[in-house]
Amino acid sequence: MTKKVIIIGAGVAGLASAIRLQHAGYQVEIHEKDATPGGKMNRLEKDGYQFDLGPSIVMMPELYREIFELCGRDPDDYIPMEKLDPMYRVYFSDTPGAPIDISSDLTELTRTIESISPGDTEGFLHYLHDIYKGFIFAQDNILKRPFHRRRDFYNLSMIRKTPKVKLVGTADNFIGRYINSERLKQIMGFQTLYIGVSPFNGPSFYSMIPMIQFLYGIWFIKGGMYTMATAMERLFKELGGQIHYGSSVQEISIDDRKATGIKVDDKKIDADFIVCNADFPYAMKNLVKSPLAKGKFTDEKIDGMKYSCSAFLLYLGMDRKYEDVENVHNFIFNESLEKNMQDIFEGKRLEHGAFYVYIASKLDPTLAPEGKDGLYILMPVSDLGTADYEWNDETVQYYRTYILETLKKIRGFENIGQEIVTEAHFTPLDFESRFNSYNGAAFGLQPTLSQSIHRRPQSKSPSCVNLYFTGSSTHPGAGVPIVLLSAGIAAGELINDDE
Repeated sequence: MTKKVIIIGAGVAGLASAIRLQHAGYQVEIHEKDATPGGKMNRLEKDGYQFDLGPSIVMMPELYREIFELCGRDPDDYIPMEKLDPMYRVYFSDTPGAPIDISSDLTELTRTIESISPGDTEGFLHYLHDIYKGFIFAQDNILKRPFHRRRDFYNLSMIRKTPKVKLVGTADNFIGRYINSERLKQIMGFQTLYIGVSPFNGPSFYSMIPMIQFLYGIWFIKGGMYTMATAMERLFKELGGQIHYGSSVQEISIDDRKATGIKVDDKKIDADFIVCNADFPYAMKNLVKSPLAKGKFTDEKIDGMKYSCSAFLLYLGMDRKYEDVENVHNFIFNESLEKNMQDIFEGKRLEHGAFYVYIASKLDPTLAPEGKDGLYILMPVSDLGTADYEWNDETVQYYRTYILETLKKIRGFENIGQEIVTEAHFTPLDFESRFNSYNGAAFGLQPTLSQSIHRRPQSKSPSCVNLYFTGSSTHPGAGVPIVLLSAGIAAGELINDDE
């Protein structure tokens, strides 16, 4: 008899886990409280404009493609991609008229490094050499496997494999060993924000993120990131899986430390296994009721953990095409990155801050009305548990005004305030209410040393049989490629236990 698996949540990791398990021969059904797939990888549609709601940059495209190839499908039939070059453009507040394009071509990138800081070029190449060793080690030994015990990481075999590169200290410290230019350090260091942690307290391990971009590039999926979500939904259904939308799970049913189903609308739905893609802290506080099944993750433990930053997003429908803005991805730095990060993670309302502008309709005109563009703007801000200010209309207006006034100084955006025809916004309160993100933290648990690898929540519950977790707050961490790996770990754990 075919065994039944229930997946809680149709986020990226939930969909990927469901596909893997359905392909492996299980009867899988997803229960999703929203009306659409994708979780944070969703879409906002407004007055003919279509915006990716959350993730927007495609890195490590082979991991996106892997889930389709596993099932014998051609990924190009589901998620047609193109590589971007330049990958993105960087603006600095004191020289808004002299932006820097970052190429995925190593020769062109070297010339750019030379133009920014000739004395750092040799150090930059040494950085690539050294951090690449760390990346290969992580790829082979950390990112694709679970860590149930401390000795799974600290053992003789792992020590022998560890590259002779000192991956100690913070990401900023590691980059600073090779680079002196503050501008170049900003261009490289800010990318730890892709997983919601500051380069000034995030482990040096994460200084590999810019290297992955520099060596492998970034990509764009036709239709935007939401195409990936709908493509996974389509594949899952083609394999025979079922998705129940508008199905809000109240509780994971647990009998004698064994998961036996879920409760929806006060009715129990039985299953042999449960895979929870709800945010791990939320799930442990709200869906797992049994103290024994919680194990060490008590409510007090969850409250005391460290959480990633959140984000304020503006979605602006404009009345024209932005031909003078040449790149899809644009980053605007407005002061010392260290001060910016310090303010975010100390909960201060930002007087100055970096932000990001994404114009997907430049590559796919169908995402906006003919002759128009849509602007997606994201500013990292404090999570709700850290912020010493409230999110209200005044706060939204404050950040909106700051962003627009800063953009007016950049060529192509001079009249941005008069060119908006429709708009929407998303705040940490929305991350909390719509996605059950604890404290509105957009990336879940911070990947600090005390919350990484074997110290991070794992896919397999240590305190409850037949219960598994996946998503950004579990090992190996946040970011679309990494949660796709999380799904692979969760599915593998379940299959191994069943066998």
